[in-house]
Amino acid sequence: MMKNGPGNRQHNDPYWKNHRPAAKTQASVAERQHSAPAWTESAVVAKPRSPNYFLASLPATDFGLLRPHLKTKELVGETVLFEAGDSVDCVYFPRTAIVSLVVTLSTGEMIEAAMVGRDGIVNGLAALGRPISLCRAVVQMAGESSVLDLNKLRRIADRSSAIRTALVRHEQFLRSQVQQSAACNATHSVEARLSRWLLRAHELNGTHALLFTQEFLAEMLGVRRTSVSLVANTLQQAGLIKYRRGQIQITNLEGLQEVSCECHETVKASYKRLLGGPSVRP
Repeated sequence: MMKNGPGNRQHNDPYWKNHRPAAKTQASVAERQHSAPAWTESAVVAKPRSPNYFLASLPATDFGLLRPHLKTKELVGETVLFEAGDSVDCVYFPRTAIVSLVVTLSTGEMIEAAMVGRDGIVNGLAALGRPISLCRAVVQMAGESSVLDLNKLRRIADRSSAIRTALVRHEQFLRSQVQQSAACNATHSVEARLSRWLLRAHELNGTHALLFTQEFLAEMLGVRRTSVSLVANTLQQAGLIKYRRGQIQITNLEGLQEVSCECHETVKASYKRLLGGPSVRP
């Protein structure tokens, strides 16, 4: 049950290595042998750049405008930061936390449309338009996030064309991610979609140990829990993951990439094309 609330890096991180968005052949596992959040708030530690790639990609002068106003907050898993239609009073720059942007239907069913982690910003578009959240934003994985008052971001963006441009490009990336998710959910198997989802979460968090329940995964993928259970068991038997209640350990990253659909590489290529990687690694 979601709880309503206020809202290491590795130098060899494969997510930011150059790649070609070439089409890849999907491999089936069957064919393989082998509370309300407890906030803690403090000033961002003095560093030349932020652990958040969006902030790290900004020119030093422009990041310097934002840096004095950034606060660090711990986000608790499954906390709802915004509901669709909520007024936005702050924006989030995840550092180790991951936030899912989900669409909820009148029947209570939901499905993830996009995922934001250390590569982006939650509700950044509100700084350029109406301060309204367009969808539910829920903390997928607990962790740290930098937080900035929306009005301060608005005022600073008015002074910085680099920040305005980055906000627009990030919104374009989110739209491309939403479009890819729609195509993926309509055409690819649960096995390929779950593999793609785990790879994306791994890249945004930087760890092979992912704290997710099967119920939560089923909600994000828009499928039945039994489907996730069957696919997770298949991936585990293939030696790609180890699963125990509440935690998934990726044991074979390359194998999981083979099973994943093309959407994983497509989303990465879209980010690289629009925003690039971080200009300076913190």
